[in-house]
Amino acid sequence: MTVSYNQLMSETRRHFFARGAQSVGLAALASLMNEPVSASDSSQSPGTGVSGFPNLPVQAKRVIYLFQSGAPSQLDLFDYKPTLADLRGRELPDTIRQGQRLTGMTSSQISFPVAPSKFQFARRGDSGAWVSELLPYTAEIADELCLIKSMHTEAINHDPAITFMQTGAQLAGRPSLGAWLSYGLGSDNEDLPAFVAMISGTGDQPLYDRLWGSGFLPTRFAGVKFRSKGDPVLFLSDPPGMKRDLRRDMLNDLSEMNQFRQRDVGDPEIATRISQYEMAFRMQTSVPELTDLSGEPESTFDLYGEDAKKPGTFAWNCLMARRLCERGVRFVQLFHRGWDQHLELPKNIAIQCGLTDQPTAALVRDLKQRGLLDDTLVVWGGEFGRTVYCQGKLTPDDYGRDHHPRCFTVWMTGAGIKRGTTVGETDEFSYNITRDPVHVHDLNATILHLLGIDHSKLTFKFQGRHYRLTDVHGEVVRSVLK
Repeated sequence: MTVSYNQLMSETRRHFFARGAQSVGLAALASLMNEPVSASDSSQSPGTGVSGFPNLPVQAKRVIYLFQSGAPSQLDLFDYKPTLADLRGRELPDTIRQGQRLTGMTSSQISFPVAPSKFQFARRGDSGAWVSELLPYTAEIADELCLIKSMHTEAINHDPAITFMQTGAQLAGRPSLGAWLSYGLGSDNEDLPAFVAMISGTGDQPLYDRLWGSGFLPTRFAGVKFRSKGDPVLFLSDPPGMKRDLRRDMLNDLSEMNQFRQRDVGDPEIATRISQYEMAFRMQTSVPELTDLSGEPESTFDLYGEDAKKPGTFAWNCLMARRLCERGVRFVQLFHRGWDQHLELPKNIAIQCGLTDQPTAALVRDLKQRGLLDDTLVVWGGEFGRTVYCQGKLTPDDYGRDHHPRCFTVWMTGAGIKRGTTVGETDEFSYNITRDPVHVHDLNATILHLLGIDHSKLTFKFQGRHYRLTDVHGEVVRSVLK
């Protein structure tokens, strides 16, 4: 079958005007409504955010999120309840529990004895914040922290709770917080991703790539996972026998073919593929320089601890987070596993604190002494809290704690945060919130607010609906702000 020149030109014009009219129409409508065009409606240049953001004053340029996967016990770290010592072993009152749903781990228990923390607490710094003896380094930076003791969530099991913290929904498929930021604000460094995720620790709870994924956003906004062994990023090295100039020529040819296809079909994933190939090529130089610690003085390792010399440790990841922030990476998320302490909590929580306490405090100190803390937001916390009642057998030296979504502690510091303060209170059992509750959507709305984003405006149209990180909820927590 042959196609005449006039037929070909007619089809080309039809294709151009069909796509062009759609783009022009959307842009005009957005202008009339004074709203930004969603990335689902018009194309973006790789490495840039959607137009119209930031749309609030910017206080934070970047975020480091220290996610403690498995749920640290607020009762043993920050939420001091001295009156529990006199209630040890007594049944948790029904008036406190209020028929709360139980997990499968404790639903068959016939007794719910109160288990006070065996660890000592003291007021720290000028702020007088209560901090456990398990966190001696964090205690030294208490005046830098804003403790939120009234966090609460909707999920009682790990996977939906972690997914909810990261994406604003309990079911998989939504974009992660870091992906929303990449989409809204873009990147400050064309040689490194806008969003980096790193994992440390061990534990039974898996961490899926979707927790730093882009969901229904274009995949170029997903986080890049840095590995502890081999290439920090998969397939970063050139294949054996391929010289760098040859790879550059190959990528040029491949990019040209992809651009032809992109112009023809307008698939945003093709633009993603082009940008990812180019980013990978640039990271062949930027990532080895990033992970080369030979230029760090010994004082750095005195601050972070010797583990900072070992890739894959939480300390190493904390040091990488500082180095990534220095290079303009927008969002760095550290996931540390091992906090799921249903049994033998005193022994296991001490292990986790030993791995994370010093590097956590070191990161805050390091950012401050380098002048980065004033425009970097640091967040620390897990997916929910732990129960005051004992899971398993309560002994003089041992106890366990089940999942508890009704209240837990998160802390924030850095850009725009009112440091040396405590927000919210819980009852004498650290079981119910008695003042200033903060929901997961409120926390995420506050993070976006500090980055100059009105959380109700950052949306993406998918399957006929405009979605956002905070769904249809969320209020900025003004009490944590300066």
